[in-house]
Amino acid sequence: MSAALELEPGSVLEAGLGLHALGWLAVPLTPLMAALLLCWRDRITPWIALSCIPALLAAWLPPAAVPLPALWPGAEWGANDLVTRAFLGFTALLWACASVYAWASHQNDPRRLRFFGFWLLSMSGNLLLVIAQDGASFYVGFTLMSLSAYGLVVHQGGSGPRQAGRLYLQLAIVGEMLLYAGLLLRIFEAGGAYGFADWQAAPIGGLTAVLLLVGFGLKAGFWPLHVWLPLAHPAAPAAASAVLSGAMIKAGVLGLWRFMPADDPLLMEWAGVMFAVGMFSAFYGVALGLLQTKAKAALAYSSVSQVGYLLAILALAWQQPEARPLWGSLLALYAVHHGLAKGALFMGAGLASRHRLTRRHGALMLIPALALAGSPFTSGAAVKTLFKTQLDQSLSSPWLPLLTLGAFATALLLVRALWLMLRGQTQTPVTPPTRAALVPWALLCLMPLGTTLAWRLMRAPVLSSVSLDAIWAMLWPLMATALVVAIVIRRGWRIPAAWTTLHNPARYLSLRLYRRVKHPQLPPLKPQIQGPFWRSQERRWNRYWQNDNLARSVWILCVLLLWGWFGFIA
Repeated sequence: MSAALELEPGSVLEAGLGLHALGWLAVPLTPLMAALLLCWRDRITPWIALSCIPALLAAWLPPAAVPLPALWPGAEWGANDLVTRAFLGFTALLWACASVYAWASHQNDPRRLRFFGFWLLSMSGNLLLVIAQDGASFYVGFTLMSLSAYGLVVHQGGSGPRQAGRLYLQLAIVGEMLLYAGLLLRIFEAGGAYGFADWQAAPIGGLTAVLLLVGFGLKAGFWPLHVWLPLAHPAAPAAASAVLSGAMIKAGVLGLWRFMPADDPLLMEWAGVMFAVGMFSAFYGVALGLLQTKAKAALAYSSVSQVGYLLAILALAWQQPEARPLWGSLLALYAVHHGLAKGALFMGAGLASRHRLTRRHGALMLIPALALAGSPFTSGAAVKTLFKTQLDQSLSSPWLPLLTLGAFATALLLVRALWLMLRGQTQTPVTPPTRAALVPWALLCLMPLGTTLAWRLMRAPVLSSVSLDAIWAMLWPLMATALVVAIVIRRGWRIPAAWTTLHNPARYLSLRLYRRVKHPQLPPLKPQIQGPFWRSQERRWNRYWQNDNLARSVWILCVLLLWGWFGFIA
């Protein structure tokens, strides 16, 4: 009995460690198991949203991080900080809602098993990279997500999805190669350590920083590495666009946050340039988005714009390493806010293109749009208030007016996207959307209001922005947008047709690469004999041996035979 009591604490500890490991292993492995079952039976497609339950539970009540040395040295999965828990929570919620929406949208699709196969692989990789606490685990999840998403982009078939998928795959492979090189260099700089905790204290080299910025930037989609976004989103199904824009592109932002050190002189020098790139991306995305003629293309450029703000937050964290926890909180809040709101808008665009929506549906669609524009009492008000407060206290405070101007620009772009959805309603069937598609979409539409009530970090800045000055600061960009829209409608202004068909250099280069690989310009396989040259050489040879050529030939043969015989004897 006493021996049993002595072993009991160790046994309990080992059991607890086993439960922790099982909990974290279930986060990425549950979607993989569902993908295996999908190959066996089609009946599980309505239940694939349940694959996100382990991730939701881990985000709500995270167990302790668990080392997994059986995978590779330094492997560890967990969620020990606010950024990881926030990313895991909104990623799992978005994938769950989009899974139900995808099932409702693809019930009659003959290729639905192929779609859900790539869907579950992408989900598994996305969840794995979020809970990864070491570089190798992050890279495995990132690669699985990026390459599997190709099947989502090209699912609908046709020239447009094929071209978009080809460009996406080309850039994804380039990004993976750059990230792999950056990963190896980062491990070397950290003395062979794989863990992010060790990397935060290890200085970073210039080449490593460039490789990681370009590699992760290709996934995040900020300017000038955004070229795949405007083609992939309109080509992919609405559910795929929701997770691509809402969750997958955030993986690039999370990678930059994890791989880069917390306090580094090189990043402090580059912070000003990266902040300027982020702000330029914010306005560039709006400018190009206003010229689009499809709602999903306009929303894709809106993602380019919003990722610019995330890059600006990263740059400010590099510039002020002493305030990194505050910038990390803002990064988490902004990612949650944008991911859920943009997922709702993309799913709403899919509904508007297939069904006739009512006014109640339009009212639901306005909630995430107003949140992205920074409307009071929404998640947008919370993140914009925190952003302005912390930016005002940083070295980049002269850029503060651009945030207000950015809210006006974002509102203009979202009005354009909503108008494109409304214009397409005249060509859609009168059939109403199914309840299975409406419920997850409505839930995401209400999230900009629900998060401000349920999440304390969101609730505090919203309550602090209820003063008249703060409400006016958030309302006047929306009022200015309404005034501009009214003037445009009254004057009957239209965007010139030439502006809506701007040339896409990335698409052109992708097509040229495809044609070059498909029809390579190889040299001819048949030997090219220069007839006149060799004919003249033959005549000279004949003239040289014209006199006594037989005797000379005999002597040469004799010499060669003797030479061979002596060589054999030796």
